[in-house]
Amino acid sequence: GEPIRVLVTGAAGQIAYSLLYSIAKGDVFGKDQPLVLVLLDITPMMTVLEGVVMELQDCALPLLREVIPTDKEDVAFKDLDIAILVGSMPRREGMERKDLLKANVKIFKSQGAALDKYAKKTVKVVVVGNPANTNCLIASKSAPSIPKENFSCLTRLDHNRAKSQIALKLGVTANDVKNVIIWGNHSSTQYPDVNHAKVNVKGKEVGVYEAIKDDSWLKGDFILTVQQRGAAVIKARKLSSAMSAAKAICDHVRDIWFGTPAGEFVSMGVISDGNSYGVPEDLLYSFPVVIKDKTWKFVEGLPINDFSREKMDLTAKELTEEKETAVEFLSSA
Repeated sequence: GEPIRVLVTGAAGQIAYSLLYSIAKGDVFGKDQPLVLVLLDITPMMTVLEGVVMELQDCALPLLREVIPTDKEDVAFKDLDIAILVGSMPRREGMERKDLLKANVKIFKSQGAALDKYAKKTVKVVVVGNPANTNCLIASKSAPSIPKENFSCLTRLDHNRAKSQIALKLGVTANDVKNVIIWGNHSSTQYPDVNHAKVNVKGKEVGVYEAIKDDSWLKGDFILTVQQRGAAVIKARKLSSAMSAAKAICDHVRDIWFGTPAGEFVSMGVISDGNSYGVPEDLLYSFPVVIKDKTWKFVEGLPINDFSREKMDLTAKELTEEKETAVEFLSSA
């Protein structure tokens, strides 16, 4: 078959280091899909990136037709089938969230414009670099000729964290847990919701609340653990999540490409337009979705209790504020 063109930005960084091998060996697009990998990073990282290219060559992977390292957007974004935007300005110590947003608006405005100009109109764009939801919204607004629905941001890591916390609590595998939901922002206001989640216990599928029988844990420590897991990893490792982030990116992109399993839904940040959950329009908000033919749809009709409503509104409020700040910067960027 024809190779597909896959871009990874921030390609000399540590998430990409865990991600590139999985993509190149066929874990994401299938074992018979040849690839051209395009690797974008900033000019000072080009020597490091050369080392990454050497390593990819030394893996001797049959699907990898070509690796293109670059620091130029016109090279990086040309004719893409998929763009995985991992690179962003990280938060430095003493940095206000506003400063972080300003720096990132500049990056994602520029990358959005490059997508608009050079990529295929069918390109799927996944934003990982934080603040991921708002970065994704800015990229989408800067690429008006690419459908908004083609842009998504990563909340799959939070989704996987929630699944695994439930699995650990019950002594089952993560595969036995399905349909957890991450609502809202990929930040500490996100709401991990297990009201609709099911778990397979001894061959029988039951609701998570019924299986765990500990509502105060589910409404307390469980939510806090998932919300603050990224910070806990940084505290322990002195570096942010990389292996688990790379795995989540693979899961997210594979589901876009091949669809979600029957009876299961996943969480991803998508444009909120037309949702039935009272989330304001024009936000990049994490919802439960099902995917078929590379097209996602909201999971509809899930009853929302008062506890959930409050948490969903709180994270929407944060996203609205972030968006307003970012849009201000956008007009001046």
